[in-house]
Amino acid sequence: MSEDSGVLGQLALGFLAISLIAVGGGIAVVPEMNRLVVDVHGWMSDARFAQLFALAQAAPGPNVLVVGLIGWHVGGLAGMLVATLAMTGPAGLLAFGFSRMRSRLAGARWLRVTERGMVPVAVGLIFSSGVILTQAAAVNWLALAVSVGSTIFVWRSNRSPLWVLAVGALIGAIFL
Repeated sequence: MSEDSGVLGQLALGFLAISLIAVGGGIAVVPEMNRLVVDVHGWMSDARFAQLFALAQAAPGPNVLVVGLIGWHVGGLAGMLVATLAMTGPAGLLAFGFSRMRSRLAGARWLRVTERGMVPVAVGLIFSSGVILTQAAAVNWLALAVSVGSTIFVWRSNRSPLWVLAVGALIGAIFL
């Protein structure tokens, strides 16, 4: 087995496993993606991971785009395809199966309780994503200040988040 196919296999297995715990969507498993690509395999630094995540969030489309960017970084076009299919395939099949089951079990008390119980799990996973991304930014005081300022701006302002992207890009071009 060549080195490229070994990396592609590692990408596939890693993202297959992650896809099965993606309660709350792709954003909820960012910490596990970070652990896989930074800590376990060393394919990139925390800073590079945060950059790819920011790029994926700036692009229109689903937040799972970061998986394709990670795959591209690790294994080129083949890596992008393998990572994306591994992340979306199993989750898509599970969602399809669950929706069929849910329609048959509509109104069941245990199903309502289970669905309500998944909300705090999803919120916790999404919160941990923010912590991981903030840790990557904490290496540089300016990046940390931009992260905190951006968070406060989006939280307290009614203005478009695109302003945050524009100011962050300008600051990054000048100082970073």
